Amino acid sequence: MSTVRTGARGPTSPALPTVRRLVVFVLLFVLVVIGASGLAGLLERLFDSGAGLAGNDVGSLARSLAFGLVGGCMAAVLWWLAWRRQGEEAERSSVAWGLYVAGVYTVALVTAVTALLGAASRLFGLLARAASGMAGADGAIEGTAWRSSLATGVVWAAVWVWHRWMWQHHGKGPRRLHTVPALAGSVLGLLLFAGGAVTALGSLLDAALRGLAGTQEVGLPWWVSVLQPLIWAGGGFVVWWWQWIRGGAQRLASSLANVAAAVFGVLGGCITAVAGATTVVFVLLRLVLDRSDEVIRLVDPLGPALAAAAVGALVWRYHSVLTAARSERMRETGLLLASGVALIAAASGVGVVVNAALGFAETTLAGTGTRTLLLGGISALAVGGAVWWRAWQPANRGAAGRRIYLVVIFGISAVVALIALLVVGYQVFEYLLDPERSGNLIGRIRAPLGLLTATALVAAYHYSVWRRERATLPPDAGPVQEVEPVQEAGPLQNEERSIGQVVLVTGSDPVLLTHAIRAATGADVTVWLRSGPAAGQHPASDGGAAAPSAGRVPDPGQLMAALEGVIAERVLVVVGPDARIDVIPVRDHAVS
Repeated sequence: MSTVRTGARGPTSPALPTVRRLVVFVLLFVLVVIGASGLAGLLERLFDSGAGLAGNDVGSLARSLAFGLVGGCMAAVLWWLAWRRQGEEAERSSVAWGLYVAGVYTVALVTAVTALLGAASRLFGLLARAASGMAGADGAIEGTAWRSSLATGVVWAAVWVWHRWMWQHHGKGPRRLHTVPALAGSVLGLLLFAGGAVTALGSLLDAALRGLAGTQEVGLPWWVSVLQPLIWAGGGFVVWWWQWIRGGAQRLASSLANVAAAVFGVLGGCITAVAGATTVVFVLLRLVLDRSDEVIRLVDPLGPALAAAAVGALVWRYHSVLTAARSERMRETGLLLASGVALIAAASGVGVVVNAALGFAETTLAGTGTRTLLLGGISALAVGGAVWWRAWQPANRGAAGRRIYLVVIFGISAVVALIALLVVGYQVFEYLLDPERSGNLIGRIRAPLGLLTATALVAAYHYSVWRRERATLPPDAGPVQEVEPVQEAGPLQNEERSIGQVVLVTGSDPVLLTHAIRAATGADVTVWLRSGPAAGQHPASDGGAAAPSAGRVPDPGQLMAALEGVIAERVLVVVGPDARIDVIPVRDHAVS
């Protein structure tokens, strides 16, 4: 007797494809980075035409050759093997594929943009030195640095173009995390623009203040320090406009897009504006009340502070209007973030004022350092208090976000106050145990005591507000539910979709049904029209014309209800006679 083995395979673990994709794309990510760094090193030597190929650094050349040729070839082979499978829906919808494309796209964009803008800025500085007759050792260093930056920027720009093509590929582009590249590019552009604009405007204002004071500038002309950061600001604005405006990132309605706008736009702009405004008030107060230093040294931080306040306020205002227009919840989030930043500034000011007041009491004759410290605390308290009052008052007292904010602020303040109290207790007990070595008690405890006072006031206020607003809620009040407006999904507006594609089979006008499917699921819709009688019509039994039934076109709300809770990559929706709707989830491949 002989046994015949069938071709049946053993059971396969569902986690095996996930692990395989994770290993493949992590390895591909590493190989792409290695290959790009090697090619950048080789291209840098090619740009440095005045030296030999190897020069005196044979090891660096060998490393670049190994990374560029070996690592680059392995990356190309592994990418081709992985790319061939991306036409399958399971591969295209995997999280690993979306993570890889988003990760390399972001790394390549950051590296390429910063390297190219750095090369342009260094080249401009080199030309300015040559025009001013100041070329020397610094000029030689700049001449080598801009070639290195240019080589790195060119190679990583090619990597970015390659992965942008994969990201936007119609048949193989990732379905998961496909909004991340656009958001990452817009955030990068915003940061580069804001940083370059603050530096350029600060240098311009600083040069103007020095000119008014009659101080001679030593070194490069003043316009060099203005135009170099202006290159970064212009490049950042182009990147931001390309991704945010032209790329459609501003129209994204996903949770990730809201977080990016709130954190980098509202929170980042508010921090920059408050810090700049506090420094401006501090400088002005010192000019009036504390002339312990020369005027030119007093006004030295005024130019950058004014620039930070102006640019930060611009970024903050733009994103505040943007988030407020999206939903009431986003408007509330923007106000709470601004009030949190201002609260920290005001509380810091209170702590510094208490610290300075104890410093005045410590000695009979107050020193200039204590006076300066007091002015700094007053500046932080004035700016932070004004912004906090403006942002805190319009907040909706019945919103759930406000109650969460109150609990968080109370908890953080209580923890900080506890730590400050422990520090104060430690200093007091150490002084009592060894007063001869411990020095002045007030000088030892004034900083933690100021922090304790500020955090205790913050905790007490927010706890009282929380108790008062909690008492005004009705006893059976549940969590506040906010209804978000339904938006028609676009190719970048749904980060997670329960249905990937819908095939609609109908004999009536498909426009309303197509809009209903897209609004409910955000899926791609393919319409197949019946070749027989239309939906809602019955063929006549005597061979005559088709007799119309009661309802020709199904209600779109009925179709949306039928699709609710369905999770599948592909769904077949059949609209039959009498407007009957059949929703059929289908597999990717037929089983023979």
